[in-house]
Amino acid sequence: MAYYRKTKTGWRAEVVRDGVRTSAVRKTKAEAQAWAVAEEAAILAGQRGLLPAYTFKQAIDKYRKEVTDKKPPARRRADNLRLTALERDFPQLVAKVFHEIGGEDLAAWRDKRLETVKVDTMMREVNLIRPIWTLAIKEWRWLKESPWKQVRLPRKGKARRRRGMWQEIRRIWRSAGMNLRAAPVTAMQQAAWASRVALHTALRSQEILDMGRDNVDLKRGVYYLRHHKTQDHVGDRIVPLPSRCIPVLTILEQAAAAAGRNEYFTVSDSSRDALYRKLRDRVMVKGLRFHDLRATALTLLSKRVDVMTLARISGHKNINELYNTYYRETEEEIAARI
Repeated sequence: MAYYRKTKTGWRAEVVRDGVRTSAVRKTKAEAQAWAVAEEAAILAGQRGLLPAYTFKQAIDKYRKEVTDKKPPARRRADNLRLTALERDFPQLVAKVFHEIGGEDLAAWRDKRLETVKVDTMMREVNLIRPIWTLAIKEWRWLKESPWKQVRLPRKGKARRRRGMWQEIRRIWRSAGMNLRAAPVTAMQQAAWASRVALHTALRSQEILDMGRDNVDLKRGVYYLRHHKTQDHVGDRIVPLPSRCIPVLTILEQAAAAAGRNEYFTVSDSSRDALYRKLRDRVMVKGLRFHDLRATALTLLSKRVDVMTLARISGHKNINELYNTYYRETEEEIAARI
């Protein structure tokens, strides 16, 4: 049986049938009724041992509404881009009936992706789409067993060892025409300043671009980080800012106040990424990703603070990941120090 009620954003339909309860919001009552009819039919099919003939594309759309769209903005944008790319690059797979997708289909997708991307990238995509099958089994009742059990996945690649050297970083900054005593003016300079903040704070790219006058307290030396990668697990983070970063952020704060805006930076994460790569390649610095600056900063900070304090700064729950992935001091440097 279906029930309908008006909400601020449209009509909510609630379906209760054979012990299964589900609901959704649609813009109009007619759309809500159509959804309820289809959902009730799917429930009945599941109870009778039949499976609804929904496509993988429909599963992706449903997952977007129920899961992806509820994630923090930066994570939501990244996940939606990956899902859109999947739909664009593998039209035959996404057009297939969802419960008819087998291990051989997913293995073919795996092999095709590994022709163009590295193992870690492919595994991030697996971790994004595999929960669709979990939800389809437990809640939607679109299939009975996940085909991922039949797929052999490669092991995670070795941790990166690349670290930024000051000679390289200075070349990048000079290429952007960055003045260390004046706020950035051009978008290229903003990308360079973002890298400067990353080297001081060990923050992620989007976390840096989210900094502003309303969430950075320069007097207390803390950053109130509301949207971040581990938000679902730890909630809001209060990040302690190293003292040497305060003068840098003070320049950005004053520039934002003079312009009458809240944000320190006006470039998007995708623009920052493209501009940073352009700067890096222009001065022939090879293989230094923006995220490597986070590892560089954590390696430098590890010489000044203990590991628990370092975890508070970086936001890591797993100290082993902090050690194995982000601590990049070389054996020669350790030998020289001891």
